[in-house]
Amino acid sequence: MPNHHLPTAPDLITGADGARGLDLLLVNAPLRDYSLRPRLTDYTLPVIGMGYIASYARQEGFNVGVLDGEAHGLGVDETTQLVNEARPRWVGMNLLAPTYELSARIAAGLDEGVRLMVGGHHAKAAPETVLADPRMRRLMALVVGEGETRVTALLGDTGRRADLPGVMWRDRLLGTTAEGVEHDNAARRHWLSPDINALPFVDRRFLPQDPYLADDGRHEANLVGARGCPYDCWFCGAAVSANPDVTIRTRTPDNILAEMHQLADGHAVSAFRFVDDLFLGARRIIHPMMQAFTADRVGERWVWDATGRINVLDREDETMLDTLAASGMREVALGIESGSDRVLASMDKRIDAAMTLRVAERLMRRGISVKGYFILGYPGEQPDDLAATMAHVRQLWALSDRLPGRFRASVFEFRPYPGSPIWDKLLADGYDPAAMTAYADVDLTDQGASEAMRQRDEFNFSVGIEFSGTPLPELRAALAQLAREQHDRNGAGAVRA
Repeated sequence: MPNHHLPTAPDLITGADGARGLDLLLVNAPLRDYSLRPRLTDYTLPVIGMGYIASYARQEGFNVGVLDGEAHGLGVDETTQLVNEARPRWVGMNLLAPTYELSARIAAGLDEGVRLMVGGHHAKAAPETVLADPRMRRLMALVVGEGETRVTALLGDTGRRADLPGVMWRDRLLGTTAEGVEHDNAARRHWLSPDINALPFVDRRFLPQDPYLADDGRHEANLVGARGCPYDCWFCGAAVSANPDVTIRTRTPDNILAEMHQLADGHAVSAFRFVDDLFLGARRIIHPMMQAFTADRVGERWVWDATGRINVLDREDETMLDTLAASGMREVALGIESGSDRVLASMDKRIDAAMTLRVAERLMRRGISVKGYFILGYPGEQPDDLAATMAHVRQLWALSDRLPGRFRASVFEFRPYPGSPIWDKLLADGYDPAAMTAYADVDLTDQGASEAMRQRDEFNFSVGIEFSGTPLPELRAALAQLAREQHDRNGAGAVRA
């Protein structure tokens, strides 16, 4: 049932001009239905992609708002109620595999006359499934890929969808799917791969928690430095083999620095997080970026975090790692995934456990902290592989105990995503696609973990299938054990995302 103490739509919809009718309301579905279990975390990563779409549409004269159901900890019925109360012409939703069911329930409750558009990884990976879903009866446009230019074109003229490549819709009377077409190559690039250096910076009024005040007293903001990924990790929906349509592009150093200065001047931001895969994932980006950061004296005024590639950082010399530290790099997030070289090879990670230890030691010796992501229960993983991963995490903790930088582990149970390379292999192996998308909560407190650890549990999902050689109860006990140890190492401080 709706919460009778729920704030009104204008209180929670960010960025909209309340004096005008709403052309588009972008809705980020919650990770869970928080009417059933309240959200315990007080921060979630912002929806930067929606921020870009909203900022571009605003630049073109449209009135856009964002309703972030995850950031506000909303339930499904509460989210639907807020959307209908706002009465937008269009609703836009970002479809992700773990939250698709919640998004579909919100879509099913939309009032008559509301037009729906959707995008995101799940829309791209399973368009026919989405278009055929009866709960998506308001769906007028499924946008595959980057949405800024095509979403804005749809707001101005729905009839244009036939001319927009990568825009799909369903004729429900005929039961057929149609897709827009654009034959001119220059126009296709404009629609599918807009110039990211020409896009407006994200208007932070659309993001309810960005910039935000961190525990250390700094105002922090999230940035994207590039789009696309050249790597082919088998578990990832962004793998290059699964996205042949994506043109990999990077922002220029001057463009990135201009946004950093804008955030520093306008919002007192002094800490930045680059959330894209490529900022520290390619030498051709790292070197000119650090040259620009050095010239701008970034390390004298700001700190920053980024994701990185272990194999790329392993090839960098000591001078470049010194430059990263001098330029203000505070923490790098690495996809370590496993301590078993056999599992890493099956993932096509292009790394091994020894390389991870080497890179982490070199970074932490310079005072740069490392956050490692790990997957437990990957298809084909055996109990000795799992044991190797647990030992690997503890080796990394031991390294950090004697070095200036610290190490923290973020551990997840494997879940398959449509559109990833491993998804196709699992289908070929006979797994049921419906069962592989039956995402459900993983409650670590059931495994003896403390109640305080639920704030990490918000990010864990499972489909309840044993893909590895370890029974699920044992796998989750291992996950809970690592999460408990990391929680204890965090001490009383808050856990950073």
